[in-house]
Amino acid sequence: MVADSDGSPDQADRAQWMRTLALADPVWLADRWQAWPDRPGFVHVRAPETGLVLVRGRMSGTGDPFNLGEMTMTRCSVRLDGGAVGHGYVRGRSHRHAELAALFDALMQDPDRRAAVEREVIAPARRSHDRHQQAVAAAAAATRVEFFTLPREHT
Repeated sequence: MVADSDGSPDQADRAQWMRTLALADPVWLADRWQAWPDRPGFVHVRAPETGLVLVRGRMSGTGDPFNLGEMTMTRCSVRLDGGAVGHGYVRGRSHRHAELAALFDALMQDPDRRAAVEREVIAPARRSHDRHQQAVAAAAAATRVEFFTLPREHT
């Protein structure tokens, strides 16, 4: 992870761990939060709220963008007692998931806690998601059908 001169994480690293938190199992995140030593107090800067976001797509991944549809999303922002602010954005309507993502994002803002959060929460969640993606890919590959054309003889 690259840190700026003030010790804050770089934007690309933060985007990666926020993605990991958004994709993590909310029950697992709740367990990690309950087991977290010295959980700080917090207040909601923005209480969890659910709304719609516009999803855009591209034909074949490279064409002109078009509006694909809308998706339900929940967001939350928290401020820890130490002043760190965290944000959580998750797919769906889980207010608790968005709050937990925001809490762990805020903990990642603290240079003294960042390594522990990375080791205990972010890395295991990333590994779990990767294993799930591999299982889905393997299941899809098992149902793959290969089409081929036999040459026709001209009579």
